[in-house]
Amino acid sequence: MNAHLIVGNFFSFLAVTCVAISVIKKNKSDLILWQLWGIGFSNFSCLALQAYAALITCISDLIRHSLAYKNMLNFRITMILIGFSIVVGLAINNLGIIGLLAILASTSYTLLMYTTKNEQQMRWALVLNQSLWFVHNIYVQAYPSVVSEVVLTTWTLIQIYRNRK
Repeated sequence: MNAHLIVGNFFSFLAVTCVAISVIKKNKSDLILWQLWGIGFSNFSCLALQAYAALITCISDLIRHSLAYKNMLNFRITMILIGFSIVVGLAINNLGIIGLLAILASTSYTLLMYTTKNEQQMRWALVLNQSLWFVHNIYVQAYPSVVSEVVLTTWTLIQIYRNRK
């Protein structure tokens, strides 16, 4: 296995672990903080796996989560981040339709993060987000991430069930 695949998969595993921890958190702030750590690790994974459109979306996601954690995410910033992810992501997309999945995952989650009011809605948004990344990561050969995303999506669905009102 190539060194870049090993490094990319290592950071991808760390990212998914952080997101898995996030879904058991009882408030939106803690959920966002753990996802923020996960996105940081995802940046390194995307760089190692040469998934450049995904890297741009992860950078945008890092900014989005940082602002959301500080309660500074507003409509204007949300639209700027979505525009940045789409324009720059499309410009450097080296994976065709697969790269578009990363852009869609990021932009939809950005929009949902801004519009959702509670952690249960965030969990549903995470299920959608992880489903799109699942397909992307199969293509870029991030196999531990693929397995982790199946586990994470299942785990998130369990948390949705446990926390239903």
